Amino acid sequence: MTSSFKDKLGEGGYGTVFRGSLQDGCAVAVKLLKVSKGNGEEFLNEAISICRTSHINIVGLLGFFLEAAKRALVYEYMANGSLEKYIYTENSDLVIGWDKLQQIALGLARGLEYLHQGCSTRIIHFDIKPQNILLGQDFCPKIADFGLAKLCHLKAGSILSVAEARGTIGFIAPEVFSIGFGVGSTNSDVYSYGMMLLEMVGGMINKGKGNTESSSDVYFPNRIYDSIAEQVQSCEVICDLKKAMRKMALVGLWCIQTNPENRPSMSKVIDMLEKRINELEMPPKPFLSCTSIPSYLSSHTSYGYRSSYCSASPALLP
Repeated sequence: MTSSFKDKLGEGGYGTVFRGSLQDGCAVAVKLLKVSKGNGEEFLNEAISICRTSHINIVGLLGFFLEAAKRALVYEYMANGSLEKYIYTENSDLVIGWDKLQQIALGLARGLEYLHQGCSTRIIHFDIKPQNILLGQDFCPKIADFGLAKLCHLKAGSILSVAEARGTIGFIAPEVFSIGFGVGSTNSDVYSYGMMLLEMVGGMINKGKGNTESSSDVYFPNRIYDSIAEQVQSCEVICDLKKAMRKMALVGLWCIQTNPENRPSMSKVIDMLEKRINELEMPPKPFLSCTSIPSYLSSHTSYGYRSSYCSASPALLP
């Protein structure tokens, strides 16, 4: 199917993805999983989770391979790769506009709403980030990589017991790595989605500027918050470009509220993204600080900030 794994598309923590084709010529992406510990929980999670889904914003699983320790998943092929390369790239050929980014954000919100509310078994992804968002030929976004997903029955509610931190540093909800902030739930995906929105905003703003800040005391969400607050106080008239940017930033800030109960559901997120900018309320300011984070988190470097749990704040948005 892959012509002896000739065409490598990418590699992540859980495996390597190769381009392949079925006998009818249909292009596919084959994810060859690394040898996993224990009984292959990641493989079972991914196969079971995706098999339970059918949504335009969820990547389609076409089949799987299981032979002893060798495991592979066969997905529909996504021609434009991951969202990551479009928000961090310096290549002008890969630049997409704010209108397209808003459509991507809205599609992803609909996909997450489906996972949280539309499936017979609720699915919490636990690893929403740009690298796990794939774009089709027409830039239709699809959520992928369900290796860390958790399933729970709708009757049992959306709260899960999480034995260990799961996700990617910088996008993990605080309650996932510390029970002091609450418990893992669908709200944890909302937090990760919000951080991803802010990452999209930061990546687009910083194109051509490089990483303008790398200090561990810089908390990018606070910089966005301060800039928006300043615009509101000065009643600044903003152009359509800034409106699109500001809407995504405001929704992202609502999603990353420290208390899980203060975050909107994905249904509410969709509603906010479809509203006009002047209909959105200003969220409370995030209050997590560097002094409260575990030392192992301080090594993360993302676009314009080092960890999602550090505070500080000169304005960045224009």
